[in-house]
Amino acid sequence: MNTEVQYDPNTKNKILSYIGIATKAGKVASGEFSSEKAVKEHKAELVIVASDASDNTKKMFTNMCTYYKVPIYFFGEKSELGHAMGKEMRASLAMLDKGLADATQKQLKNVVE
Repeated sequence: MNTEVQYDPNTKNKILSYIGIATKAGKVASGEFSSEKAVKEHKAELVIVASDASDNTKKMFTNMCTYYKVPIYFFGEKSELGHAMGKEMRASLAMLDKGLADATQKQLKNVVE
């Protein structure tokens, strides 16, 4: 379910713009604490962890998302995720809207093999 892959630029931009849209709609919990809280409260539809996040962060979110049955992807860099949300660097984020999460996940599955 969770894979680290290279995305083509168009797909990457679509994913980042979905993150931006979700942020503007107030449907994103970003940062480790908020993302974790969203997952544990069953509000998270999708979790994205930056590829350059620490191994500890990746492991914690992988275990938690497996337990709570939330899809998780390793995508982008902390600076890219933060930029997409108009914030500083973000290692993790949780999408709270089902529609936006589904659209984002569809793009995340659209990978270059």
